Amino acid sequence: MAIEAAAVPFDALDDAAAAVVDLVGERRIVLLGEASHGTHEFYAIRAAATRRLIEAGRVDAVAVEADWPDAYRVNCHVRGAGEDAGAAEALADFRRFPAWMWRNTDVAAFVDRLRAHNASAAAPVGFYGMDLYSLRSSIEAVLQHLARVDPDAAARARDRYACFEHVGGGDPASYGAAATYGEDSCEEEAVAQLVELQERAAERAVADGRVPADAEFFAEQNARLVRNAERYYRAMYRGRHESWNVRDRHMVETLGALADRIERDAGRPARIVVWAHNSHLGDARATEMGEHGEVNVGQLVRERWGEEAALVGFSTHTGTVRAAADWGAAGQVMRVRPSMDGSYEQLFAHARPERFVLELAAVHDELCSPRLERAIGVVYRPETERRSHYFHARLPEQFDAVVHLDETTAVTPL
Repeated sequence: MAIEAAAVPFDALDDAAAAVVDLVGERRIVLLGEASHGTHEFYAIRAAATRRLIEAGRVDAVAVEADWPDAYRVNCHVRGAGEDAGAAEALADFRRFPAWMWRNTDVAAFVDRLRAHNASAAAPVGFYGMDLYSLRSSIEAVLQHLARVDPDAAARARDRYACFEHVGGGDPASYGAAATYGEDSCEEEAVAQLVELQERAAERAVADGRVPADAEFFAEQNARLVRNAERYYRAMYRGRHESWNVRDRHMVETLGALADRIERDAGRPARIVVWAHNSHLGDARATEMGEHGEVNVGQLVRERWGEEAALVGFSTHTGTVRAAADWGAAGQVMRVRPSMDGSYEQLFAHARPERFVLELAAVHDELCSPRLERAIGVVYRPETERRSHYFHARLPEQFDAVVHLDETTAVTPL
């Protein structure tokens, strides 16, 4: 069987990480996925592979599927700043559902190791969020920054952002509905604030050396998030495809801003590792998503960085997962049903060994026909599994490599 001949078997999770690093080679934008938001092995292998790349001096930043202000507290901690006593405290801003996605033992262990590495590193590795759900906290972050460095600019920003209180009463989802069905939107105000902040940041850096460039970058990214979140919450009421595209374009815009800043500071191409769900990091053009008009991070990264990008997916056949029965419900350990007939997961489960890393170019012809692929997010509904969690994909075009484990276990929350 072609899969068995090409597969790199592993027992220990660190051996899987080593195989992933070997496959990635010198590519500098490394996308490491997950088939669910609640599987220990996916987090552990991803963290171990990232640590290996960091120790080899091949990473400048880790960018994750998390909100910018929440992750920035972790960034400060791993750089030796801030007042948090440890990883658990640094992760405390991850309060929005699902908290277990980032507040778990695997992420905490990675954060501790990253802080230890940075303590003696000539160039510390940062930790950043790419997502855009933090409309309110990002507004507050912009206002707090400007209040410290430019009170007049803070007053103008407060006036602009007050629009979100007038339209929707400060609740992002209510804002989206109100702006879509009758009331004026806050788009103009959000754009104006981002433009002013960008223009004045350079002036402040020249005029006042007390304003750290990193603080300006943090504030600018929050203002960019407000602009894109405003679009996202309006797009929610125009259909899933449009809102999905706004979100993933924002993630890649954030990646681009981060890469540009690293390159200006380091004088060389940026090297970034990305952690997010398979549905974001596998090239949408090889899936039903693309057929429905959706783009995603994997597609947009390949379009921008081409052969310098590596896309690695993960899969499992059965086991347990931490997930919720409905959005906003309590997380619980749930049994993952054995994968369905006609899926890549079932094909891999019939192969031997039970755990392997597979470079997909080596089996392109055997696997290029569309098959079902499973995706479990923060909600798992096994009673409607085919409709809720499967889609068709062409795996060798979606990813460069895949890590498969026949059986996996649920992540442990802090």
